[in-house]
Amino acid sequence: MSQSITQGGAAEQEVRQEDQQRINTFNKLNTRLRELQAGVKAKKSELEDLEDAGNELMLLDDDQVRFVVGESFYHAGTEETEEQLQEVTSGVEQEISTMNTELLEIQETMASLKKELYGRFGNSINLEE
Repeated sequence: MSQSITQGGAAEQEVRQEDQQRINTFNKLNTRLRELQAGVKAKKSELEDLEDAGNELMLLDDDQVRFVVGESFYHAGTEETEEQLQEVTSGVEQEISTMNTELLEIQETMASLKKELYGRFGNSINLEE
């Protein structure tokens, strides 16, 4: 099934099924891009909080620290808490790295789709993010 696109007296351009699939793919990628950007922002905030906790832990004089697991606290030694904090920080850094890699891949794919679709439809299609 094909549809026609007209805009401001411009010549009609047939929208083929493969064009519609490219447009849909672009839309899905754009949605995923926004989700990932929000996720990276949240993870960076979490990373800052973990770094702040690590700094506070260094300034702490006590040998025992209350550590949160889920909704409860347990007492742990300062060294054990530092190790756990480092593990969590490394995990968050890895998640940010993975998300950034996926972001780059999505942006490259979107740029390619944009080029193809603008080549076919010119200014009669708007693919802004």
